[in-house]
Parts: sequence; C-alpha cells; structure tokens
Amino acid sequence: MVTEAVTPHRTNWAPVVALGLAMLVVTSEMTIAAVTLPGIGDALAVSASATAWVLLAYALPMAAVAIPAGRWADHADVRAAFALALLGIGVASVLVAAAPVFWLVVLGRLLQGAAGALVVAVYMPIITTSVQREQRGRAIGFVITIMTVGAMAAVPLAGLVAGAFGWRAVFLMKLPLVAAVLWVGLRTIARLPHRGLPAPDAALVRETLLLGGAVAALLLTFDQVDVRPLVAAALAAGAVALAVVWARLAASRPVLALVRAPAFGVALLSLLASAFTTGLVGFLLPFYVSDVLGAGPDLTGVALLFFVGAMAPLSAAAGALADRFGNRLLAIIGGAVSVVAMVLMLTLDAGSGLVDMAWRLVVLGVGAALYNPAINAAMLAGAPAGAEGLAGGVGMTVRTIAMTVAPAASALAWTIAGGGVAGFRSGALVITVAVVVGLLVLLVPVRRP
Repeated sequence: MVTEAVTPHRTNWAPVVALGLAMLVVTSEMTIAAVTLPGIGDALAVSASATAWVLLAYALPMAAVAIPAGRWADHADVRAAFALALLGIGVASVLVAAAPVFWLVVLGRLLQGAAGALVVAVYMPIITTSVQREQRGRAIGFVITIMTVGAMAAVPLAGLVAGAFGWRAVFLMKLPLVAAVLWVGLRTIARLPHRGLPAPDAALVRETLLLGGAVAALLLTFDQVDVRPLVAAALAAGAVALAVVWARLAASRPVLALVRAPAFGVALLSLLASAFTTGLVGFLLPFYVSDVLGAGPDLTGVALLFFVGAMAPLSAAAGALADRFGNRLLAIIGGAVSVVAMVLMLTLDAGSGLVDMAWRLVVLGVGAALYNPAINAAMLAGAPAGAEGLAGGVGMTVRTIAMTVAPAASALAWTIAGGGVAGFRSGALVITVAVVVGLLVLLVPVRRP
C-alpha cells in the first residue's frame, strides 16, 4: 500500500541544504577511504588486496539494501529516518576509527554503507516534502552541486588528515559535519508524526535478504571475473536464482510495477546506460595517462578537475532550466552533449596532453551537469505519490550496478585490444555506445496513462 505524499505549500530550502551535505558525506565516503588503505594495511597487518574490502564493504550494502530501505522509508517519518541514518553514519564511523582488528573495520564499513543507503532512501521524500513541484529540478541540481564541490575538496583534505594524524582520523573528520547536518535536519525537515519508524516486518526482511543478496552477488561477480572466473560464474548464477525467488514475492510487486511504469522506466534505463561514463573516469583515463602518456596519477587528478569544475557550478542552473523547459528536454540535451564528448574522447592519441584531455572533459562535465539533475527530477516525477523513497532506492541500485559494470567492461575492452591507444579507444567506444543508447531511450515517446 502506497502512502500519500505530502506536498509543501512553499519551498523550504534548509532541508535541501541538509540533504545536500548528507549526500556529500555518503558519496565522498568511498573516495576518501581510498587514502586510508596503505595505513590500514600497515597498522592492522593485512595485505594490499585485503584492504580493498574497506571500499567494497561500503559499496555492497549501499546497493544491496537501497530498494528495501526505500520501501521502508515511504512508510516512515522522513525526519526520523534522516536522523536515524545520520546517527548510524556517526556511530559506524567511530567503530571504524577505533577498530583494533581488520574485521571490525569491515563491519563498521558495512554499517556505514547501510546507513548511507538509508540517506539515499530519504533523498527524494525530503525533496517531495520540502520543495514545490515546479522547483524540484532546481533543488536536485543544488544537491548535486554541493555533492560535487564537496567531493572535489574531500579527497585532498583526507590525504592531509591521514598524513598528519593517521588513517583513523580520516573516518572521524566528518563527525562535526554529520552533527551539524543532523541538527539542521531535525529543526527543518517536515515531521510526519503519524508514521514514526515502523519496525521491519517479515516480508521486508525476506525482501532484503533475497534482493540484497542478488545485488551483492552481482557486484561481487564483476569483482571476481578477472581473477576467479569460476567463482564469478557461481556468483552470477546465485544472483539470478535469488532474483527469481524475489520476483515471486508479493513485496516485489511495487518495485516491478514502478520499473514497468513508462515514464519512470525510460528514465531509469537511460540512467543505467548513461552512467557508463564512470568507466572513463574510473579506469580508462588513469590507464591512458599511465600507459600511453607515461605520466603519473597527478596528471589524471588535474585533468579530472576540469570535469568537476565544469559540472559543479552548472548543475544548480541546469536544475532551474529543467524546471522551466522540462526534465526530459534537458536530459536529452545533456545526453547529446555527453555523446559529443565521448566521440571527442575517441580522437585522443599518444601525442595528446593535458590540454587535449581537459577541454574534452569540460564538454563531458557540461553534459553531466545538464543530464543528472534532469534525469533525477524525471525519475521523481515518474514515481507514484508516496513511492519516492522506493524510486530513490531503485535509482541508487541501478547507478551502483552501472558504476561497477562500466569499469569492468572498459577493462575487458582495453585488454582485448592490447592496451595502449587501441585499448583506450576500444573502451571509449563501449562507453560511447552505452551513452548513445541512454540518449535514444529518451527520444522514444512515452504514452501518458
């Protein structure tokens, strides 16, 4: 049963700011943790390969429980759920920082990821209950701007903190921000006292175990496919089996109905395809800089600043444009610009340098800035009233899957082509095809019910 959404009479921007900062904490947690891996390995006597679980343990629950968390959030008091999520992040961060053994670090990261999934679950409900319908694109663009600018500053800051105070301090440095966001959220987010925090019932627990297990097995499949192909095959089979069992549950019907809804389903499929651009940032560009240009990661970092620098300031303006001219139109324009950017990437060669990468990444950043607020607003508009949390959870799951598959597909194309310029162009071609598909999906007319 879907609960009717609460629409505000006027926009309250304070909860949007709190949401943006909370999403900054959640999304930056993956990148800033990367700087702690060498210190964790030395301090807790674990191998470099084992420290990868510090990252994986956070990503798995973020994707695995996002959909059940979204369904739960749709029946909960949004303010109370937001507070619970922030408290969970704070407690889990302290657990990781104080962990005397590695398995407690992994446990803390799992809890961080689960709490982060709950923040994502209340993302769209907070927008719905705080922002008028005609300003939602602007609000989402504002959240994306906060996330992007904050993430840009978080990694170098984490590196400085780790160098000065050690790896444990990295997991504690965001606690003042978490406390401030919690305070603002409790004071400004609309309270829905008739909902409270419902206890998860048996159906939700079953759904979490089955669907969460399927998503986790799928993500682990791509993590193991290069090193343990038989294990990857077994994980893939397990993911399919769990998904089939989940699809037969009554609890799966709202999720399947949402995905099949034309307006939401088109936006979701476009998001899945367009998110493949993460393969460029997460794999192709670093290897192109290293193997083709013979430069270090500092050049990659400088080049990516142009991408972030183009995306961050334009996202808020793009959200306002989506409100004025329509989410679908702006998403199409953003997708088209992204296609142009990826075609331009195909022209990079061994003689290219920072300037050649930088202006292409600016074009890609512009495309992302136009596309992301619009597609998120389109998904929100395509979700039934009262199913905003579910919509956010489905979107997060699909985005995480794409962010896992894209680097793996790029790496496979790189390897098959033998690396170098040919490998880079092969991987970029795979991403370009995916982005074209994401654009073409949006061009298909959607019949309104």
